[in-house]
Amino acid sequence: MALIRFDAVDPFSNLVSLQRELERFIRNPAFSLGPSGYGAYPPINIFEDQDGTVIIAEVPGLDPAKIEVSGQGRTLTLRGTRKREDGTTSSGYHRRERRFGEFSRSIQLADDLDMSKATAQYEAGVLTLKVPKAEAAKPRQIAVNGGGAS
Repeated sequence: MALIRFDAVDPFSNLVSLQRELERFIRNPAFSLGPSGYGAYPPINIFEDQDGTVIIAEVPGLDPAKIEVSGQGRTLTLRGTRKREDGTTSSGYHRRERRFGEFSRSIQLADDLDMSKATAQYEAGVLTLKVPKAEAAKPRQIAVNGGGAS
């Protein structure tokens, strides 16, 4: 009977190592992986206040008339085009971090918002979108009726 050497190595250790490498890769902003949060354009902040949801997008240098904001169902979409204005060909760059061309960014919003009453304001390269809560979703006071105290 032949003896087979038993190696007490954890079979999952290589998977853990691979997972660490993938996480390190995804966190690296040089790879511009949009879904991970890096490289998505325009960069946005989304928060909720007492009136609804506020979306702030950085879109410096764009003509506000050329920014398209649309809403359908729960999806708010921001579209536009940033034109290259420096006249440089793509082969003449030493480093290129500014983005040019068309962009589209879609955001899923909560169900309790009224997209038909959304507003957009552009100032100093910052687009502020406000989507108010639907009337049914707003808290309201309910009067308590009853007889006198006993």
